[in-house]
Amino acid sequence: MVSQRLIGTLRKWEGGVGILAGLFIFTGLYLGLVVSPPDYYQGEVVRIIYVHVPFAKVSLLSYTTLFLGSCAYLWKKDPIVDNLCHAAAGIGVFFTSGALITGSIWAKPTWNTWWTWDPRLVSFAILLLILIGYLMLRTFVDDKRKEAAYAAVLAIIGFVDLPIVYFSVEWWRTLHQPMSISTRGISIAPGMLTPLAFMAIGISLLFFYMLMVRTQMLYLQHLLEAKRGGLLSEEEG
Repeated sequence: MVSQRLIGTLRKWEGGVGILAGLFIFTGLYLGLVVSPPDYYQGEVVRIIYVHVPFAKVSLLSYTTLFLGSCAYLWKKDPIVDNLCHAAAGIGVFFTSGALITGSIWAKPTWNTWWTWDPRLVSFAILLLILIGYLMLRTFVDDKRKEAAYAAVLAIIGFVDLPIVYFSVEWWRTLHQPMSISTRGISIAPGMLTPLAFMAIGISLLFFYMLMVRTQMLYLQHLLEAKRGGLLSEEEG
């Protein structure tokens, strides 16, 4: 009953969240690609920041969602929470891969290389491997309850990588610039901050929209599998 109410709530809000995401992303792209000025040092190539940075931030958001959901699943053993975790991991692979790809495209003209063993890049690549490992684990275990429990434990252990990703630019010497928004203040021009804020909100809303849709899909898929299993048991009986 609780699962049905939650699925109903997701279905109710997903359309509005999707529309808001589209509006914020469209506005952010217009401000970033058309209105904002080029950087005095990097020139026009700096505009990839409006995609790369939101993707990177939402990658951390997706894993944080996975971590909290995994803790909640081990506590309550609610299948719908497991569906949400599974959805967050898959979406996290999309955004983390996108962040690494756009970062490489930005790095080539800026650092003259597609890849370097920078602490943030390495920790981000490890994050992607953890998410891929999480999804692979879910395909190897036949027992659904054990699959969910093992995956939740892996997600919780993997969370140790998140503070390394976030604070890597503060803890080690790195090619990445320090945090633009921190307790030291804001070190980004207002003309770039506004479209970046719109894109960050838009991509975050896109993540929640994708999470709502994917969670419902997994819930219905597991419901269908359970019904098929019940029918097979009746036929065998």
